[in-house]
Amino acid sequence: SRWCVAPPVISVTKFLFLVLVSFVPGRSVKRKKDKRLDLFAFMDSMMGKLVMGLVVVVAIFEAPGVVDAWTGEIRGRVVCDVCADSSIGPEDHVLEGAEVAVLCITKSGEVVNYQAFTNSKGFYTVAETMPESERWDACLARPISSFHTSCNHLNQANNGIKFSYKRPSGYFHAVKPFVYRHQYAPSYC
Repeated sequence: SRWCVAPPVISVTKFLFLVLVSFVPGRSVKRKKDKRLDLFAFMDSMMGKLVMGLVVVVAIFEAPGVVDAWTGEIRGRVVCDVCADSSIGPEDHVLEGAEVAVLCITKSGEVVNYQAFTNSKGFYTVAETMPESERWDACLARPISSFHTSCNHLNQANNGIKFSYKRPSGYFHAVKPFVYRHQYAPSYC
């Protein structure tokens, strides 16, 4: 499986603030000793530095190779349908440690395979940050196995779920629950 970590992102506002603060007089020891500062020379100097700072900012954000990051996330759940009645009721429970595979095709045609395991609440999550041009186009989520010996028969209707991924960056796509059942329903069902 492939996991990417998003690079640290600094906002344009914060960057401009840092650039401007670095040019403020009185920040260095040499400037504090010189009490006589010509206001017009200061303004002229500040304007030049401000323009230069803005040119640097524009160059950074408009440079080729700089891409917008996109984050996609897929969430789902795996449950045990104890009575095999195709409805989730009080007798049913979540399956911790169940394995799920998610296969996605990116906008550029690359196929990416992910592996996930459910947590103590039966939820699994697959997430990745990538360039906007490489974002997911379509995905297939499918259950692989349940490690619960009493509830390890997959419901035939849950072999896999295909879907188009149309969510914007930062939003998740929810997949319908995958349902396992007992080989034989208990007598109280």
